[in-house]
Amino acid sequence: MPSFRLTDIVRDHARDHGDLTAVSFEGATTGYAELERRSGQAAAALRDLGAGAGSRVVWIGKNRPEFLELLFGAPRLGAVSVPLNVRLTERELLALVEDADAGLVVLGPEFAGLRAALDDRRVLVVGEDYEAWREAPAAPLPAEVPDGTTDDDTVLQLYTSGTTGLPKGVLLAHRQFAALLHASEYWSIDTTSTALVAMPLFHIGGVGYALVCLAAGARTVLVADIVGDRLLEIMSDERVTNAFLVPAVLQMLVAVPGAAERDWSALRSMAYGASPITAGVLRAVVETFRAPLFQVYGSTETTGAITQLDPDEHDPDGPRAHLMRSAGRAYPWVELAVVDPATGTSLPAGEVGEVRIRSDQVTAGYWGRPEETRAALGDDGWLRTGDAGYLDPEGHLFLTDRIKDMIVTGAENVYPIEVESVLSEHPDVADVAVIGVPDERWGESVKAVVVPREGARIDPDALLQWLRPLVAGYKRPRSVDVVDALPRNPSGKILKRELREPYWAGVGRSIG
Repeated sequence: MPSFRLTDIVRDHARDHGDLTAVSFEGATTGYAELERRSGQAAAALRDLGAGAGSRVVWIGKNRPEFLELLFGAPRLGAVSVPLNVRLTERELLALVEDADAGLVVLGPEFAGLRAALDDRRVLVVGEDYEAWREAPAAPLPAEVPDGTTDDDTVLQLYTSGTTGLPKGVLLAHRQFAALLHASEYWSIDTTSTALVAMPLFHIGGVGYALVCLAAGARTVLVADIVGDRLLEIMSDERVTNAFLVPAVLQMLVAVPGAAERDWSALRSMAYGASPITAGVLRAVVETFRAPLFQVYGSTETTGAITQLDPDEHDPDGPRAHLMRSAGRAYPWVELAVVDPATGTSLPAGEVGEVRIRSDQVTAGYWGRPEETRAALGDDGWLRTGDAGYLDPEGHLFLTDRIKDMIVTGAENVYPIEVESVLSEHPDVADVAVIGVPDERWGESVKAVVVPREGARIDPDALLQWLRPLVAGYKRPRSVDVVDALPRNPSGKILKRELREPYWAGVGRSIG
């Protein structure tokens, strides 16, 4: 049986039902046959620029159909799509462009102002500039991939925050997506579906969900900006059948006046993930949308969802209400274990250890980071997630804390060291620790705990204002505590668990 290639998605649907709508965006629609043609044209245009195997094509923009053209076009040359987080500062974005060694940078129209800062690279801006470039070749490249392409050739590079200050490029290949696409069977998605893709395509929760939907032949409704009342209007008017949203967005939607009065009879399923959902928000979502809900857990390194809490396990007032604190059970093609992080020995049900994953969905590693790749995957192919948790006798995964210090705020990952390194540059800061604290809306919010230099006085509001141009908004602390000293162990390491404990007391689950 031939191996799966990402390009098969548009090629096969263009052949079998090319007139079906693949993408709807701001009133315009693109059929599968047209998406296949545009992807082939983009591939030919990339070839004419000299792109080939391993070339990086960076996308800096909001959700738009043009990114999908590049995503399905680049593999025809063995090239790799690299969408970047548009919430980063200009300095952070330019550092990632440099890290990726991008041969081409495509900017969404809102980011055209970055062109001057990228004058050492080939840059296109979506609009007439991009369209003229895409249509220049005489003929599109077919969806076939280069001879010698393997299942493990990278097609997508997604950046996730790293412990060394610069985010790491997670390498995702044909193999990872071949495994992920099985999820459509669990999410009730097929050629009759209209799927909402509102999460950003630079996140695995956006691009992974979009690819599952397109592979199933669904009509995907792309949304560039999440605005509560407008998103509800799109979902209602487009008769959306399937959606994936983070709890913070669900909470926003149910708070819109009149949300429950709309006609949601088309909805088949709503998935959520990336952070916990409270029982109160869950009840409001069920009462508003009256559709089956399921929770998923995963990461960029696992190409998205690897566990699922099924709709019939969402019963906050029933005898199995405790399952609402779990992340569900692993899919059949995923191996999940909870182990002693020091020895790797599997632990019995109920005992907390490190969550580890083995599956074809797991990344082969990080771009240009061999040491961090070895640390994450070891020699046995088991991904060290850095999450702590336990399994119940039925295989439900309960997440309890983080072995790593990563903070999940909304659907964004924040590593404290990135923020701490900037705060430490402030002339009045002698010591600093950044932690995650409970947040009713976002799951966690970022807090800085700072020690002033001798004789200095730190104004928390002024410190946050100073930080504003230096760190992306989602990474910036929402609050600052000023203390005399930070707790440390004998070797000098900050005891962040001790710092977090007062804020998490009585909260229960402290991990997304």
